[in-house]
Amino acid sequence: MIYSFRNSGFRDPETGVYNQTYFMEVFNREWHRHIRDHQSLALLYLCPHIHETVKQPHLLEFFMKQVQEAILRTTDLVARLNNNSFALGLFNIDEEGTQVVLQRIEEKIKVFNLEYGRQHTSYVDYELAGYTCTPARNVSIELIFQDVEQLTHELEMEKGRHIELRRMQ
Repeated sequence: MIYSFRNSGFRDPETGVYNQTYFMEVFNREWHRHIRDHQSLALLYLCPHIHETVKQPHLLEFFMKQVQEAILRTTDLVARLNNNSFALGLFNIDEEGTQVVLQRIEEKIKVFNLEYGRQHTSYVDYELAGYTCTPARNVSIELIFQDVEQLTHELEMEKGRHIELRRMQ
């Protein structure tokens, strides 16, 4: 495979989604725009439990393609934060709209797991946590990232529940 330098600055080479640096730059810019325009946004963390093996070298890439298809809007971002988690930035969206996106993501993952399960007799488990908020000058952008990360850890500890959305006050 020939490496493409076209997207090397802002894409994760393994999954094709944006990298953390690019995501943080765009999210910060959108945060300040949303303060100015009094619009709400959502930050989601997706933590799929995928451990790449020799037999499944592109599983994470295929999984994330399904998630990206569920987003639909080109203004929203999906980025890899580290080996185990992805961030989704949904801009100019309210809580109800975010719930719709969460349902679409959940449906895409169910379809993915059905197809994957037929071939490998297993499935991909995950946590999907998020907060919606209307950014304000007196609210730190770091706070939403801390809250979403904490909620992700809470979901990971609770078995039987893998999706939660909260509103940041």
